[in-house]
Amino acid sequence: MNYGHSNFSHLYIERAAEKYAMTKHLLSRFSKAKRIFIDNYKDVFARPGQHFQTQKRSIKLILAVKRGHLIYQGSNNAQDFGYSNFHYNANILNCVYNCDYCYLQGMYPSANIVVFVNMEDYFSATNIAINQRTDPDAPLYLAISYDTDLLALESIVPYCREWIEYSRKKNNLLIEIRTKSANYRSLNNLSPHDQVILAWSLAPKTVASRYEINTPSLERRLESASQAIDDGWSVRLCFDPILLVPNWREIYSQFVKETFEKIPAEKIRDISIGTFRMNSEYLKRIKKQRADSDILYFPYETTGRVVSPSQKIKEEINSEISMFLESYIDQKKIEVWV
Repeated sequence: MNYGHSNFSHLYIERAAEKYAMTKHLLSRFSKAKRIFIDNYKDVFARPGQHFQTQKRSIKLILAVKRGHLIYQGSNNAQDFGYSNFHYNANILNCVYNCDYCYLQGMYPSANIVVFVNMEDYFSATNIAINQRTDPDAPLYLAISYDTDLLALESIVPYCREWIEYSRKKNNLLIEIRTKSANYRSLNNLSPHDQVILAWSLAPKTVASRYEINTPSLERRLESASQAIDDGWSVRLCFDPILLVPNWREIYSQFVKETFEKIPAEKIRDISIGTFRMNSEYLKRIKKQRADSDILYFPYETTGRVVSPSQKIKEEINSEISMFLESYIDQKKIEVWV
């Protein structure tokens, strides 16, 4: 991926992070970047008066040590795919992409990227979670790429391969690496194994070009996913979020057709589909900073603390998309977020 000439011109480094191997790696990788030493990453990342979209024009790296909780119960806004021990973590905060509908721009005060360098602590926390999982008959299902796109950053922060190698030794662990990237080549020298799911988030060409800024094209994502399948990886396709754009039926019907012209349907692990949803407070914060995306101003409904299309519209979308998909793949492999 081309990260842009203006990105990563500055490295903010917690003093406690200096001794870690990942810090040394990134200091070498960005040897010309200006180095600013800090006591706590939140002094930079969480300071008031920041503008997320302005910072997206020139992203800085913040290297930190993660303290406190390193693994969390799965969110109600994410699919658990039927796994009772659903958890996620955040090795990195924020993403190199800039999708209009992304909740991160309302969740975080800063667009700068935080890399937590104490990976061994994450592994220790995962070991504990595996041993203490609520349902001992099921694996710990761990999503590691929700609050970032780990594979998109793999060329500079090789965390995907660290998790893949770690998971080889854990019989009761299943990890999902979700991505919009076309960066599978960063992993193609690794031997695949069944405890890792590589999950590609896909969108129609017209949707991606308008609402998924800086992401690779649909063709490149499909090519990357296809290569992973050929190499023997377990691959999930995520049609999520499905956006209620004009002529959405025709657009998504053609999109499904294009997807399975490139991807062998019988080799897919499963497919997830879901409509737009976001924490209502996050959406309020986003709207205060930008008025340039119509998708943020659709007349959504609020249920509890979640904003989404009405139940009727969600059911209509899910039904139509499921019907498109069932022309190619067994209904049992389609997971619908409702």
